[in-house]
Amino acid sequence: MASPQTKNGYTRIANEILEVIAKTDLNGTQLRIVMVIWRYTYGFRRKEYEMSLVFLSEAIDTTKSHVKKELNALIGRRIINVVGIGKRRGRILSFNKNYEEWDDKSTTQQQQQDPPKEPISPTVNKKPKYDEDNTYYRMALYFHKLVSGVAKEAGVEHLIRKANMQTWADDFRKLIEIDGVDKHLAKSVMDWVTKDSFWKTNVLSAKKLREKFGELAIKMNATKNPVKPLRETVKDSRDKEIAFQKWVQEGKDPDEFDWGA
Repeated sequence: MASPQTKNGYTRIANEILEVIAKTDLNGTQLRIVMVIWRYTYGFRRKEYEMSLVFLSEAIDTTKSHVKKELNALIGRRIINVVGIGKRRGRILSFNKNYEEWDDKSTTQQQQQDPPKEPISPTVNKKPKYDEDNTYYRMALYFHKLVSGVAKEAGVEHLIRKANMQTWADDFRKLIEIDGVDKHLAKSVMDWVTKDSFWKTNVLSAKKLREKFGELAIKMNATKNPVKPLRETVKDSRDKEIAFQKWVQEGKDPDEFDWGA
């Protein structure tokens, strides 16, 4: 048999508050929320306490979404105040005992239908699009290292000091996935362009590499495989002797043989 005793704890509520709350138009969920807030504020001789939606939904045994709707209605009617945000990111709530500030239900119907939106906390430490193990991110780091050496040698390090590796990685993704460039060819062009006397100071970013890639690949291949000039035919003097012998054998005049042709 249940036998609650005040010696085991009790909540001090002014009779005036109990009389006013009894006349206030609250639905069952709203009244239970108020009672839980009393329990964890006045019940511990404090005026406010951090209470999340999960905490309240467990305390009154209902869904989080239902608690959110009815709590926002109580806040909108100024029966419950939001003091701030606690260490656990829950709202710090307090009961507004100045009932003269409360709004009646008729003036807050719209607020109940459209509860105030909770402020959206700014995203902290957003996960990058390309992590350190991503192939395109590694390509970006590789090219950046090559370009850094060129920039340092040319005295233009400031041009790449604030390079965004996420942006570079995305340019490499577009080069491979959209432009259809083979990864091995991309690496070969990266190695070549940072050594070429002309192009190494003109291609200092992944974006520029992608823009000029076709032209760079052609020039790289031309450099590696230069067109060899046709070897001139070396005339052998013995060919003339053979031709002369044949001329004579055919009964032609030896003096008419053309030795210069």
